[in-house]
Amino acid sequence: MPEMKRIVLLGFMGAGKSLVAKHISRILKCERLDLDEFIEINENMSPADIITLHGEQVFRDIETKYLKKALETNAQVISLGGGTWLKEENRRLIKGHDCVTIWLVTNFESCWINIKSSVKKRPLAKDKRIARELFIEREKAYCLADWHLPVLPHLTSKEVAEIIIELVMPGNKGDQ
Repeated sequence: MPEMKRIVLLGFMGAGKSLVAKHISRILKCERLDLDEFIEINENMSPADIITLHGEQVFRDIETKYLKKALETNAQVISLGGGTWLKEENRRLIKGHDCVTIWLVTNFESCWINIKSSVKKRPLAKDKRIARELFIEREKAYCLADWHLPVLPHLTSKEVAEIIIELVMPGNKGDQ
């Protein structure tokens, strides 16, 4: 695979970060790391359970610890948790590892549909009003990403992945 910057996907919960990262990884035949999965494997507890049992601040500290470890792996594609990018320390860590950050820009309703249909527990989005407030609040940090990629409703997650690959590595389509 030609040399490329590490791709870091960010955006609101339910935006499709994990699924898009899987497609990028498959197409480019490169390693991928989902930060929430990485935390769950290492802590033997889901991010939702950590937040519920210990609070969001404890989770954010754990998240930063595992982000540091994730950035030391060979993963070429990293999907962040919805709140990872909010912490300035995390943004500095990512920028310090020569990554290209891509915000998957979605509308709230699309995210909400995905949140409601997901089997994942989402303690920070217990109801639609709270989730919408969080969505609006987080956009202020998300727009600090290198690229803003609108995820249009007619696009599949694989098509979004292909667009990202074309942006990051023009002319490379992988083996699709």
